Amino acid sequence: MNVGDVIAERTVHLTRESLVRYAGASGDFNPIHYRDDVAAEVGLPGVLAHGMLTMGIASSVAIVALSGTARVLDYGVRFARPVVVDPQAGADVAITAKVGAVDETAVRIDLVVKHADTTVLVKSQLRVAADSL
Repeated sequence: MNVGDVIAERTVHLTRESLVRYAGASGDFNPIHYRDDVAAEVGLPGVLAHGMLTMGIASSVAIVALSGTARVLDYGVRFARPVVVDPQAGADVAITAKVGAVDETAVRIDLVVKHADTTVLVKSQLRVAADSL
């Protein structure tokens, strides 16, 4: 792997059903993730995808592209903007995974995560053990 190599790209389509399923799996039933009236009441632009769902989708795009023996050493993100999930159209989240740095011990994978041409996660980086690739 070389710095700058794109190792994976994928667009994931989220629907309101996706949010309800994630809420059931995660136990996060905050109504801003499924009720328009509650989202509006607290000043949000609409129902939002769970931040951890967005984060999980982003990391999975890179992890699937790596070898089955790859060991993730750490993963971190900063949430920059929410993913608003329209009741009819849903929302597309586009992820690009690119090699950001390589050294003897680890490979850093930088993730660009966008919704509607807006970056939603910043400083989204996975570090993978170099000896596991």
